[in-house]
This record gives sequence, C-alpha cells and structure tokens, in this order.
Amino acid sequence: MFAPFVGPNLKLSFFETYLSCVAGAFLAAFIFYFSSEFFLKRAHQLRKEKIRKAIEAGIELKYKKKFTRFNKLIVVLKRRFGIYGISMFAPFILSVPLGSIVTAKFYGKEKKTFPLILLGICTTGLITTSLAYFAKSLF
Repeated sequence: MFAPFVGPNLKLSFFETYLSCVAGAFLAAFIFYFSSEFFLKRAHQLRKEKIRKAIEAGIELKYKKKFTRFNKLIVVLKRRFGIYGISMFAPFILSVPLGSIVTAKFYGKEKKTFPLILLGICTTGLITTSLAYFAKSLF
C-alpha cells in the first residue's frame, strides 16, 4: 500500500515504480494464496497441541473471543461485497499475504478468485502509484 511512495524519492519513473510494486505483490499473492491451506492447517494443529498440553499440565486455558473486531470486518466485507470485493480489496486493505489467505479461505474453490486478486492488485497499484506521483508533483 505504501511502497509506491518511495519510488519518486528513488528517482524511479512512474512505470518502474508501478511494475516493481505490482510484481512484488503478484509474487506474494501467489505464494500465500496457494499455500494458504498449509497455513490454516498448521494454525489449527498448533491450537490443538496447545490445548492438549494445557490439559496434560492441568492448566486452565483462557479462550479467546472468536468474534473479534477484525473478524467482524472480514465478515462485513464478505457479506457486503462478495467474491469481487474480498478478492480485489482484501489484499490491499489487510495486506497482500493476509488478504490472499482470507480470500482463499472463503473463495478458494472458485476458479476466478486468483485472477480477481491479480486484477485488484493491478488496480490498487495504479491508484496508489498515481497518488504517490501526484503528491510528489505538489511538493
């Protein structure tokens, strides 16, 4: 989200800044979207192991709230915008790795999800790079 604002200070052209930001986001989206199942399974296994160890040691665990503000935000995005909103804007709002994992969790079985993530990255990259160069021209 903030990477394009460094481009003008490094004397990069608009196109160079845009391409470098989008290429990095594409790589991160690819890695985290297609490995999201691993991350989700690993988090579940770690939770189960923590509970098992606490029971064996006789320690009472404090359970976290499952419906946090962050979870509410994700549910609101999912209900309000559906597959298009989550796929295109979650990687921008939540960060590319986290947004890609959340999108894969909800819509991983849909074939159009990953292309929509890439389209969203291109669109938001163009907007943020344009803002960065517009702000640079003002100052």
